[in-house]
Amino acid sequence: MTRRAALGMGGLALAGCAAPPGARAPGEERPGPAFAEVPEAPAEKIALLERAVLDLGPDVDPAEAAAVARISVREPLVWADRWDAVDPPLIHNIQVNTGRKPRGLCKDWADDLEARLKGEGLRSLSLHRAIANADNLRIEHSTVIVSTRGAPMDRGLVLDPWRLGRGRLWFGPVASDPKYRWVPRAEVFAMKRARRARREER
Repeated sequence: MTRRAALGMGGLALAGCAAPPGARAPGEERPGPAFAEVPEAPAEKIALLERAVLDLGPDVDPAEAAAVARISVREPLVWADRWDAVDPPLIHNIQVNTGRKPRGLCKDWADDLEARLKGEGLRSLSLHRAIANADNLRIEHSTVIVSTRGAPMDRGLVLDPWRLGRGRLWFGPVASDPKYRWVPRAEVFAMKRARRARREER
């Protein structure tokens, strides 16, 4: 394999869901809520997420907040086992992109979490899909965001089961996410369509 081909394969393997520039190495201390780093205490994390969802607004249904918290913390741990997601996220990405593991890119986590939460028929909460770093395919990242019904996504909470690895949920306010600047997925798709159209016109 030529050096150029090897570099190309490496880029393909890392495509999507990579850590943004300046991200810390696996195991290095990360900014953000400390509770998001504790996989051994899912019950504690569920309680904290439930409180954070309730704090989004006075009209949030407590039963819906509890369901979102329970599903968002517990279900990704099940998927991690099913997908054999035992390595750091970037390593698992390579394994998925080279066919050694079935699923586990950030888009997979976001797709499945969105579908599972939609199945709850939420009425007091809205789900949003967002993408960060869309201008650089190698580090593009997808997630689900929950907000109060009808509120813009930038007033919601990021629900990110990919970031910490092994299905451990990271969550926190969109506006204070220490690693990613989130853009609505529809806007990203529109930007990509416009970019393709410009290329085709040349």
